[in-house]
Amino acid sequence: MLAQRKSSFWVRLFADPSWQAWAAKMPIIGRFVRRDGEAIFDILAGFCHSQVIFCLVELGIFNVLRDEEQTISKIADDCGCSEDDLQLLIDGAVALGLVKSSGAYLALTRRGAAVAGAPGLQEIIRHNIVLYRDLSDPLSVIRGAKDTELSHFWPYVFGASGQAQDQNLAQRYSQLMADTQQMVSADTLEIVGGTQGSWLDIGGGSGVFIAALAAFRGKADGLGIFDLPAVENSARNFLSTHSNLEAVKFHPGSFRDDSLPKGYQNISLIRVLYDHDASTVSKLLQDIFDILPASGRIFISEPMKGEERPQRAGDIYFALYCRAMKTGTVRKPSEINALLEHVGFVDIKVYKSTRPFITTVIAARKA
Repeated sequence: MLAQRKSSFWVRLFADPSWQAWAAKMPIIGRFVRRDGEAIFDILAGFCHSQVIFCLVELGIFNVLRDEEQTISKIADDCGCSEDDLQLLIDGAVALGLVKSSGAYLALTRRGAAVAGAPGLQEIIRHNIVLYRDLSDPLSVIRGAKDTELSHFWPYVFGASGQAQDQNLAQRYSQLMADTQQMVSADTLEIVGGTQGSWLDIGGGSGVFIAALAAFRGKADGLGIFDLPAVENSARNFLSTHSNLEAVKFHPGSFRDDSLPKGYQNISLIRVLYDHDASTVSKLLQDIFDILPASGRIFISEPMKGEERPQRAGDIYFALYCRAMKTGTVRKPSEINALLEHVGFVDIKVYKSTRPFITTVIAARKA
């Protein structure tokens, strides 16, 4: 009770406008008060920040400045903007640490260069406009009361029947996944790439992860992909452009409705579980357990929530994204561990991620 009274006292004090005004003028405590105020304003202005970076991507400014420094007049001519309109965006980009001025020329900062060069990042920035439209009414999204645009963008997650045969939907899904999969693949293989034995990637799309695994191993023998029949053409086209991937097998099917192919020692789920509800995930994990041989391994790689402490990527961005999709959820590693234990997996390990905002990896073994 004493601790609660102390906590309430400090909350009331910090919430008092007159105390805040006084504290902001004090030499030492003022620094902390101003820092809190700036952090709160940063949260408030976050949507505006995201719109600035969206406009920069849409106008191709990151790509232009990646090649060489440019004057604002040259960029304005190239992207069809007035210099005044473009100056607003450039000022915002400078404030966000994405662009810097070098005399009359503009150049990318280290952070801006990362946006220009990170595989798939500009594609996901463009795609986020769909999420932003849904979040114009965030409480309706959180309560599940809104017919969201994202739920129509990703209809495959509601079931394979009919939708699994739609080539246009499959192509849209596969392309965005392929565009954004490279960083996830790199971080996953950094942890599990040395695992020996045959390997099946369930929900592997066009084959970006399997291609990365083949490159890591130096061969494609014993590698396979299992995904919807409508994805097969996209996968075969992608695999055919790489001479070293001819040995990769594509198994068409839906893990909701069809049996999984047997004979693989390792199975991966790369950004799969968080698309689906608990019943679908439990069935999938049970089916994987049943087809794996003794000592076979499963690898799960996807964004996750923080464990003891929430973290922004999993607990805010991906949590809201999944809620707007109207299916699936971002889970804590401990929640995934419990699902794995329930179906019989052992030696479950959560690996420390270098970039948890990209992915976290969990491995487990069938006894």
